[in-house]
Amino acid sequence: MEIFDNLALGFSVALTFQNILYCFIGVLLGTLIGVLPGLGPVATIAMLLPITFGLPPVSALIMLAGIYYGAQYGGSTTAILINLPGESSSVVTAIDGYQMARKGRAGAALATAALGSFFAGTVATFLLALFAPPLADLALQFGAPEYFALMVLGLVASVALASGSVIKALAMVVLGILLGLAGQDVYTGTPRFTFDITDLADGIEFVALAMGVFGLGEIIRNLEDEHGRSVLVQKVTGLMLTREDLKRIVGPVLRGTALGSLLGILPGGGAMLSSFAAYSIEKKISKEPQSFGRGAIEGVAGPESANNAGAQTSFIPMLTLGIPSNPVMALMIGALIIQGIVPGPNVVNEKPDLFWGIIASMWIGNLMLVLLNLPLIGMWVRLLTVPYHVLYPLIVGFCCIGVYSVNNNAFDVFAMALFGVVGYVLVRLECEPAPLLLGFIIGPMLEEYLRRALLISRGDPMVFLSRPLSATLLLMAVAALAVVLLPSISKKREEAFKE
Repeated sequence: MEIFDNLALGFSVALTFQNILYCFIGVLLGTLIGVLPGLGPVATIAMLLPITFGLPPVSALIMLAGIYYGAQYGGSTTAILINLPGESSSVVTAIDGYQMARKGRAGAALATAALGSFFAGTVATFLLALFAPPLADLALQFGAPEYFALMVLGLVASVALASGSVIKALAMVVLGILLGLAGQDVYTGTPRFTFDITDLADGIEFVALAMGVFGLGEIIRNLEDEHGRSVLVQKVTGLMLTREDLKRIVGPVLRGTALGSLLGILPGGGAMLSSFAAYSIEKKISKEPQSFGRGAIEGVAGPESANNAGAQTSFIPMLTLGIPSNPVMALMIGALIIQGIVPGPNVVNEKPDLFWGIIASMWIGNLMLVLLNLPLIGMWVRLLTVPYHVLYPLIVGFCCIGVYSVNNNAFDVFAMALFGVVGYVLVRLECEPAPLLLGFIIGPMLEEYLRRALLISRGDPMVFLSRPLSATLLLMAVAALAVVLLPSISKKREEAFKE
């Protein structure tokens, strides 16, 4: 079968010494930043983008992917041991994982998280290999109107699935699009939104924006409210699960894997949405719902499987369509662009070593994470005692060096500092910055396909409605926006965000 030939190509690429090394670095860094609350994969990948400029494309993407799904593992460690999620998708894990730790079952909770994540990661990798190529072939049939409609749907879905106010999320998307349009007009070369600043002639530097909003902005917020960390368990024991534990986690792991694999593909979905949905389902179908919140092992198994599956299937729209489903995937697209690769369905045919190498590396990375995490629990526990005020000067220095090294331009460092303040202000105004990054990445492509479609149709806007697929996609976008604007849904979103 063709899929096995493709996977053989992928493993031949992923199993080279260089790529194994970068995969190991990625998952180790991912676990580390997952363990240390206050960073997260978005900020870390944003900081490391400049480093990838000098790496081979395959190695760079393998390392960045490892950081992303490695952070899903690491975030569960702090959630279980100190009730402080190191990653947003581990918020749900803290509910029952911490209660298990308080009962002396921290080892069982950590083992459940690791094994559930490994199984989910393996299944999601197989699904990625199975469904990505046909989806890429379908995308090759798309014209400019279909791509425009697909991007509109992606932006609306990111608004629909974001937390907080719908109006604020829409405003973030629009702001991101406007920032993305700064620079020269794609067709005429006329400068726009540059304010006569020559450094903006080529547009706002993606790395400066990402590192500022997500890196420096997060640092400022954490310094304002540094969390006190009291480690509940100094030495973790009992990592072997009992037969009863295994019996109880099988169902939640399977359901979490299936749910996460599906939700990860949706724009705006991914790991966080998957873990929340999995926990809700497990609680509803449980024969003992009252045990949830008091140390139910199912409350750890389901969400941890879902968030890892969601993290990996979110690569499907990014690799096949060039559409980011979440901020991390937007950064991945930025890494591809830095390497001179045009994201989209042609990547499968033009760069098969990159496409299949990334997929194969995910399984290798998940295996590394199981072998890494459980033996190194003691080291992660000691790291949790490092004060944040010791870490942040190193992080800021690394950010400045990294953003300067991309273009050797001091203007980018000042731009990053400005966007750091902007990122902090947005958080204080309860505006989620993730849709801004998606708008920044998708905005220029949205404009290009809009203008291309109108040029082909001689200025007739009905071209978007006369073609069945683009009309269907636009109708889905309108329906999604209409649903989230309903007063009852909007109120629940804002309540959930404040919680």
